[in-house]
Amino acid sequence: MNMKKILLITIAALLAAINTDAQVGRRYYVDAGWQFNGAFSNSFSHNASGWGAYAEGGYYFLPRVAAGVFASFNTNNEYFPQATYSAGENTTVTTDIYHSLYQVPFGATLRYRFLWKKVQPYAEAKIGANFAREYQLYSVYGVQDSQWGFYVSPEIGITIHPFRKSNLGLQLAGYYSYATNRSSYFGINGLNNAGFKLGISF
Repeated sequence: MNMKKILLITIAALLAAINTDAQVGRRYYVDAGWQFNGAFSNSFSHNASGWGAYAEGGYYFLPRVAAGVFASFNTNNEYFPQATYSAGENTTVTTDIYHSLYQVPFGATLRYRFLWKKVQPYAEAKIGANFAREYQLYSVYGVQDSQWGFYVSPEIGITIHPFRKSNLGLQLAGYYSYATNRSSYFGINGLNNAGFKLGISF
């Protein structure tokens, strides 16, 4: 076999590989949907709640590795029955209380997909900032505190793209997150969260 034939076969093989890779997945992704979040390891509000949503997107600069951005929000509420509570310096009140913890993390992502076909399991790391606001609501008034923190979150999930001529699909993922938010008023020393999300992938 002469060099000309070897060169032609090599070029044909490379073109076939490029075409195959182009058919099994786009170089970018956009995911958005519903998020279920549980807050724990804090004394303010540790109930799980489905009051959340997320959006993220990225670009695969390598066939399996993508960099992108994300943003989400969660609200966790907890009810405390009627009792006598401290409402500040030298002040007490007898009432029931609602605690509401609102969080908005956002930042950058790094994703690794184990396959880049119609079914794409992946692992992802998120890093960024977390804005948190706490509400303590009494029957007649309320108090609040807010702060910023550093945010990290590992995630594992899967996206499924069942349609041949469309990149529309489904996403299912589970995550853990930690943020360094502190509130001396409400006794918060860091925020731990875990949950799952279900959405649409483009």
